[in-house]
Amino acid sequence: MTSPLTHPAPQGRWTPRLWGTLLVLCAAMFLDALDVSMVGVALPSIGSELDLSTSTLQWIVSGYILGYGGLLLLGGRTADLLGRRQVFLVALAVFALASLLGGLVDSGPLLIASRFIKGLSAAFTAPAGLSIITTTFAEGPLRNRALSIYTTCAATGFSMGLVLSGLLTEASWRLTMLLPAPIAVVALFAGLKLIPRSEREKDHRGYDIPGAILGTASMLLLVFTVVQAPEAGWGSARTLLSFLAVAVLLTVFVGIERRSPSPLIRLGVLRSGSQIRAQLGAMAFFGSYVGFQFLVTLYMQSLLGWSALHTALAFLPAGALVALSSTKVGAVVDRFGTPRLIATGFALMVVGYALFLRVDLDPVYAAVILPTMLLIGAACALVFPSLNIQATNGVDDHEQGMVSGLLNTSVQVGGAIFLAVVTAVVTANSSEGSSPQDVLDSYRPGLMVVTGIAFVGLLITLPGLRTRRPQESVVVAQSVRKAAESERVAVRD
Repeated sequence: MTSPLTHPAPQGRWTPRLWGTLLVLCAAMFLDALDVSMVGVALPSIGSELDLSTSTLQWIVSGYILGYGGLLLLGGRTADLLGRRQVFLVALAVFALASLLGGLVDSGPLLIASRFIKGLSAAFTAPAGLSIITTTFAEGPLRNRALSIYTTCAATGFSMGLVLSGLLTEASWRLTMLLPAPIAVVALFAGLKLIPRSEREKDHRGYDIPGAILGTASMLLLVFTVVQAPEAGWGSARTLLSFLAVAVLLTVFVGIERRSPSPLIRLGVLRSGSQIRAQLGAMAFFGSYVGFQFLVTLYMQSLLGWSALHTALAFLPAGALVALSSTKVGAVVDRFGTPRLIATGFALMVVGYALFLRVDLDPVYAAVILPTMLLIGAACALVFPSLNIQATNGVDDHEQGMVSGLLNTSVQVGGAIFLAVVTAVVTANSSEGSSPQDVLDSYRPGLMVVTGIAFVGLLITLPGLRTRRPQESVVVAQSVRKAAESERVAVRD
């Protein structure tokens, strides 16, 4: 159980220390998103300076995804067992060192290794940070407000990363790698002072080492197979055998988890319909957006000839809308509940993606592209915080890291799988020597797939609308109980 040094004051008033804790955790989430978005724009410059092939450049992105998506389950459970504060701060320090290494290396393999290490560290900071919030802020309005601010930092970091990378790459791609390092160091020292100390889980009855090995191996192999499938071929023996190996590993993993006294994932958590909808919704949400951003970036830079900065500014309204709405989403969740907001957000995404199908080779930004960006921004503002709230509500403190790791795994695996699917669809509809119009036409099936993924996400969330929301008195009672527990622990410590 977490032992907060401070706890929320009555009537939603937060102490400066609580604000400081939240800001440190937000900084880590901001860095994760910033790092992902900055490297994409810098890839051409990296390839030119280090003389890297296109397939090698892909691994600068994929290496991060592999480390991040492959170790999230282990990261979440480790935070529960070894202490969320300790795991978060150690992983943040590793992230800072890997950022420094990435900006100084002069070879492709070392750069890819630094990216893998950064992804690995993020696999520990993300679930640890989310579980610190969910065990520090009482369930209900206080936690909803904290989570809405926290998750908004991801969209803000992603948007700022696009703009910053466009500016920094003009000077040197190395600056895009080095920028996260000083921010991480500042967050680390602030975290040492501000983040509440947490106890290790006492009733863990031993570590689930076989589960940890098999769970990590299966996730690493799954992400690796999906990332490589477009190049190796979806129907190739290598891809099919890899998927078969993943299925075998996951089957053995489930068998071990069912018998383990302290499982990496307690399978009973997934008996909740609300939890399953949150996990599947996270896959559809991030998978559709990553596919959309990939296609739109190619469309703007390859077909329209826009610069990296011009492209980043085109995406900016979506991120700005999310950032401006961050402090309001928690109150909206309190009033309408997560199922309604998630369903509304997915509906906005479907409309936004569908509208983008109208684009041509000479688009009017304000009439064609901007409406889609605004709809997607509104959707992200509603869906992402709501998914985090829905996944973590009603979960005991000692399992918050596990659930947080599971949710982040759904996000990353969904992104990897659906991006690979969209890429395969576009590749299947393209041919060498095509005219610009032919290239644009090859993008449209991919955009249709993106729209379809968002529509499936909407269908997944609809059953949740029939679920009756908990009475306000219950939520208030839970908040009071959490605050009282925190106060007793703080007095005891």
